[in-house]
Amino acid sequence: MVVWDSWPRKSGLDKPLSHWFLALGWALLPLIAVTFHVHAQEPAKPAPALPPIQLAQPEDAPAPQPSQQPGRAADVRTGSEFGTLSLLNRLERLLADHDFHEMQQVLEDSDSDSHSSSLTPDQKQLFRGVLANRENKPEESIKLLQPLLDKLRTSQPTEEEKLLRKSLAEDYLRAGRWAEANQAYLEYEYRFSKTLTKDERSDIELPIKLLPLVRENPPMAIEAGEPFTLPFDRDGLGLTDVPVFVDGESHDWMLDPTSPFNLVCLSTAKSVGLKLSDASAIVTSLTGHPIKVRATVIPRFTIGTVTYRNMTAFVYDDIDYYFPGSDYRVRGVLGYPAVSALGSITITQNSDIQVQPGQKGERFTGGAPFYLDGDRILTALGKPGDERMFVVDAAGQQTYLTSRYYAEHESSFAGQKMQLLAMPGFTSAPPEPAYVDETTTLQVGKTPLTLHFVQVLTQPMGNAAIDDTYGTLGMDALEELKSYTFDYRTMRFGVKNE
Repeated sequence: MVVWDSWPRKSGLDKPLSHWFLALGWALLPLIAVTFHVHAQEPAKPAPALPPIQLAQPEDAPAPQPSQQPGRAADVRTGSEFGTLSLLNRLERLLADHDFHEMQQVLEDSDSDSHSSSLTPDQKQLFRGVLANRENKPEESIKLLQPLLDKLRTSQPTEEEKLLRKSLAEDYLRAGRWAEANQAYLEYEYRFSKTLTKDERSDIELPIKLLPLVRENPPMAIEAGEPFTLPFDRDGLGLTDVPVFVDGESHDWMLDPTSPFNLVCLSTAKSVGLKLSDASAIVTSLTGHPIKVRATVIPRFTIGTVTYRNMTAFVYDDIDYYFPGSDYRVRGVLGYPAVSALGSITITQNSDIQVQPGQKGERFTGGAPFYLDGDRILTALGKPGDERMFVVDAAGQQTYLTSRYYAEHESSFAGQKMQLLAMPGFTSAPPEPAYVDETTTLQVGKTPLTLHFVQVLTQPMGNAAIDDTYGTLGMDALEELKSYTFDYRTMRFGVKNE
């Protein structure tokens, strides 16, 4: 399985359903029972929401202008949208909109003399560190953010500290620095325990509960060989499994590059002779119901010409990922630490996965930039200088466009008949008003991507993870392509049409 956006997410679209349940398709969604796990805590009056990020202003900086609430359909982007905002407010707005592509350009422009007094050095360092986190540069982000931690810590937690701590915890996790990641997540939870939302608590459930099991594990080593091509099969869920070797034993595992961890079923762990941790954790955000998970270290793991040594993985009971309707059993899942080491991955219509690993593999430099936004992949689509942010979700079965897209193209739907659309993950909510766009063309770098009969939401869903992007590319769109590529070294997403 190739799952580019499948781990539990910040939105009702993706949570609390796991990537396995999303992959069952829209037809099964109403049958899925959804539960949340929230850390037990003493009943208390909910704390008020923290104010927007407000960093210390340089003395000669202009007074910040109030910005609008991000993520609403009425916020139509125009070339003059930020004309009255200070540079600090503009960066805050871009960050809230997940518009990392434009945020990078603004930070580069801020280095000019005309903007030299618009941001303090600490402000610029914070935004650069957060951007490095989104650009999949964890070590660079750590070097920028860690020195700021003491400076931004105050008696009362602030939104800027929250942003820094969450990004820093993600950096340590992506870098495989288990002990530091464990400490960073514990401090994040402690500092903001009174203000975390239910979704935010679910977002950090896995690292909070699983990292203590592996904080003393050795770092993973990677040996990359020549470029290679592997066949893949569509399983009973319509997903993509690839052949791997677990300590010399052949299995089919699923690729999930946004998952922070690797997973393996108990029967495989036993057949290979893996040693399991004595301690275990009960987690709910994987499947929506409680499951018991233990940790292990795989001495040798191989995909094509890439060999992993001392791969940390978490072990689940086979029954927890068994789907009797399709008689499909998930044997294992490759998470971000393993998938990112493959370098460039191309999925083709010929049922091949082409991998360009390490320094020997050819780097993909075309297409459009993509970013890691928590557990989602976002890509900037559109003509140069006029890009919009979209989610790429190869676990979702349907492509759709959001109210933000509709707000910019409302005139195109004049006279058309509206219909109702039931959104996945919102099983208890009534269907939302939507149009069907018979032909939509998006620009992926220099390549046009034409979509047919795409649902277009007309109203915000009340969830920033959906409302603050322009749409989601699901499997129905990706499967129509000759191929699509993700290069984790250049952070570029590309497509090829028939």
